[in-house]
Amino acid sequence: MANAEDNLLDWLRDAHAMEQQAETMLQKTASRLENYPTLKARLESHIDETREQARLVKSCIDRRGAGTSAMKDAAAKVAATAQGLSGLFVSDEVVKASMASYTFEHMEIASYRSLIAAAEAVGDGETARICGQILQQEESMAAFLAEQLPQVTRQFLQRSETPGATAKH
Repeated sequence: MANAEDNLLDWLRDAHAMEQQAETMLQKTASRLENYPTLKARLESHIDETREQARLVKSCIDRRGAGTSAMKDAAAKVAATAQGLSGLFVSDEVVKASMASYTFEHMEIASYRSLIAAAEAVGDGETARICGQILQQEESMAAFLAEQLPQVTRQFLQRSETPGATAKH
């Protein structure tokens, strides 16, 4: 049976893979957005945050004398690639991608809240602090997406009714 230290390390590896998945997903979505400049700019900004988050999580893993999980990281990137490709086959990609991103942000929020509690339980204040910093960024991104989703939906609907306009992305 795993102890709290083992669980924390395993969950940090999960978080690192999650950030790898998020980066791939965000890149694929942002690369196809043409008509939603506010959303595209924020996704691109969050890609930079996500890269830094992955680096910070890796630093927590390294400090604990372990390494990331290549298998988890690869599986996460494959899942993100598949999700990104699915957008090619739907007419309302921007709306579905916005909803998927909003959902993913909340999974990240839950993960970092759990990591903070686990880090505190084992007395790892530095990991708790780092996860708290990342949590704030994830909450900010989720709030942005919550605010933008109605606007993106209305813009999509308006563009889809305009002859010759591209609404999908």
